[in-house]
Amino acid sequence: MRNVKLRKFWDSLQSSYWFLPSLMALGGMVLAFSMLAIDQAEAIQTGEISWIYAGGPDGARALLSAIASSMMTVAATAFSITIVALQLAASNFGPRLLRNFMQDKGNQIVLGTFIATFLYCLLVLRMIHGEDYDYFVPQFSVTISILLAIASIGVLIYFIHHASTIIQASHVIADVADELDDAIDRLFPEEIGQPESEDAYHPIEAIPEELNTQACSIKSTQTGYLQVIDDQLLMKLACRYKLLLYLPLKPGEFITKGNRIIRVYPHSQVNQKLIHEINRAFLLGNERTEQQDVEFPINQLVEIALRTLSPGINDPFTAIRCIDRLGAGLSRLAERKLPSMYRYDEEHKLRIIAKPLAFDQLVNIAFDQIRHYGKADIAVTLHLLRAIAQIGSCTHRPHDRIVLEQQAEMILQGSYEGLAQVRDQQLVENLYRQVQETLRTGSNLE
Repeated sequence: MRNVKLRKFWDSLQSSYWFLPSLMALGGMVLAFSMLAIDQAEAIQTGEISWIYAGGPDGARALLSAIASSMMTVAATAFSITIVALQLAASNFGPRLLRNFMQDKGNQIVLGTFIATFLYCLLVLRMIHGEDYDYFVPQFSVTISILLAIASIGVLIYFIHHASTIIQASHVIADVADELDDAIDRLFPEEIGQPESEDAYHPIEAIPEELNTQACSIKSTQTGYLQVIDDQLLMKLACRYKLLLYLPLKPGEFITKGNRIIRVYPHSQVNQKLIHEINRAFLLGNERTEQQDVEFPINQLVEIALRTLSPGINDPFTAIRCIDRLGAGLSRLAERKLPSMYRYDEEHKLRIIAKPLAFDQLVNIAFDQIRHYGKADIAVTLHLLRAIAQIGSCTHRPHDRIVLEQQAEMILQGSYEGLAQVRDQQLVENLYRQVQETLRTGSNLE
């Protein structure tokens, strides 16, 4: 992955509430100085344009003061509404979804518009001079402030609609599902059936027998969630020092300072400089991200489903929506090639052995907990089976079908424990047989 550190930095900027509003505030200041320069140079003959502000300095001051004060009031109100929406989202959907709300561009643009308009009016206001000074009323600049105020009213209307939309369950689930699709497309770009890459034709080199006994373990110097692995940097280090690296971790795992993060062979090449450089390739943070962690959006959908299935909420319809999105995401993944755990350099020498990402792990992560907590609900149980059938119709690998068959069988067994009515159990049995036929033939569920 190219420029993973830059991408992580950009991702952290997008997740902040200060970056985009600060850029827009800077834009408002630049606009103010530009418009004032135009007024001072008299580049525009304002008297020839009917809609240009033509009042005196007192009226201009009053107008700009009214716009500036109202913008700060509205900005404070919008910020308060945003905080309430974040609290509501955290209680209903889980605190891990707060990052998705922080990344929302709509709220950032709204706050940035109000702040930029305020700063624009403030900077123009200081340049208005009455009779006691060099008489100067920047008529074109004042007119632009009126247009900004009108635009801010439109943004306020948009914000009211947007704030009431982003906290809806369907909207939240769709956003997380989009992140899952983006992660799959980014991490698994090759589809099954595409021509094999050049490295695929080279046999795997014999792994040294002494790898387990003579490899040196390098420990982490930080604590946090593994967000990104800079594989390009690791490959450069492996080629420079002629190393074979074994990665026992994958993005998303929690690492404690002093934990082993990589094994290096041969151990004779290991020194303090290499330990420092290898630690630089592992970027840790306080929370998980979807940049290299496809499990994270799956966990988010599962968390929403589990909360809605809790006795306090008891909303199986929202859980069904999560199951639909999980089924669609895993169907997309079933059509992609999983990357090899072996990484070669340009001379086709084995340099890195990475921890593989297995399809069965993602299926279990997606369905195990929902299956356990939703076994007493007939609608959730039936929908789980339909999702498995949907994934099975897109599956090309025999092992993947076996994993789906195991999940379907556990759903059936759970229905015997959770469903008290015999008729409900029969419905599950009938659908289970159809799912089995779908998994055997690869056809769609009727």
